[in-house]
Amino acid sequence: MLFVKWNCNIRYRNPVLRRGRARENDNSQAGMGRKLEFDLDRALERATRVFWAKGYVSASMRDLLKAMRIGESSFYHQFGSKKRLYLECLKHYNAGVMRRRVAALLHESSVRKGVRAFFRGVLDELDNPRTPRVCLMAQSLSPDVMAESGLDRYVTEQMQGFEQLFVERLRQAKKTRELPADFDEQTTAEIIVTYLQGFFHVVQVLKDRQEMWRQLEALLKSLGL
Repeated sequence: MLFVKWNCNIRYRNPVLRRGRARENDNSQAGMGRKLEFDLDRALERATRVFWAKGYVSASMRDLLKAMRIGESSFYHQFGSKKRLYLECLKHYNAGVMRRRVAALLHESSVRKGVRAFFRGVLDELDNPRTPRVCLMAQSLSPDVMAESGLDRYVTEQMQGFEQLFVERLRQAKKTRELPADFDEQTTAEIIVTYLQGFFHVVQVLKDRQEMWRQLEALLKSLGL
């Protein structure tokens, strides 16, 4: 699942985990008496929140097993490794949190309103006491994650695709003449996405919502948005 192929109707699919669930269901139907021990979607959601709060390296296997409410053997049967679980959690996160953010950007008829709706949604999530005050994708742009084969490729593809969504939305605004013909959509998208990465770190410790919004307005207006 890549951002570049993403639209607001995307649904999360996990064929490997779906097969695992089907096997257990089939065993029960065959009369073997084995009961499904946990819900895979719920286990992924719980694991995602652990990684989201603690990061890839700091989230221990003990943390993950406790949150997912499964045993070690079930974990390795379903996921194989911590790295594979993290990849599945990134996909789960993108299908939920990032999907909502993209929908906010694309829903508004005006690109100026859409970009602001996007950032307003980000701030709403950061203000939510039930979620960590950081973005899991932004957090994944760390040396520890990017050193892992497979994870580095997925994170890079997602971030490039995320940037391309902004490029395409800005380009569309040029076609409808909301933005001038000489507007540089590529550079503007790069600036917005780069700013967003620092945005998550600053808002955690240095600035409150009102201060960040004032800063954001200054940036967008300087970019012609």
